[in-house]
Amino acid sequence: MSESADQSVESKGLTPKQRLEPPNTRLINAGIVTINDMETLRACVAYENANQGRVQILRRLEHQAQEIRSQEE
Repeated sequence: MSESADQSVESKGLTPKQRLEPPNTRLINAGIVTINDMETLRACVAYENANQGRVQILRRLEHQAQEIRSQEE
């Protein structure tokens, strides 16, 4: 992966930075629930860990990972 996590474009055309640091904080949850693949989710977790490290956001990402896994079964 040559591009950094905050620069790479993931599913739905949004970068992890766009999903997790939108102009309006109410959009963070929308950015998370629209993640539908593990690659995008991992990029967002990596971005959050490297930048903000907000526990509440990481928990939301963990919940979304569980949702993705349950859909794959």
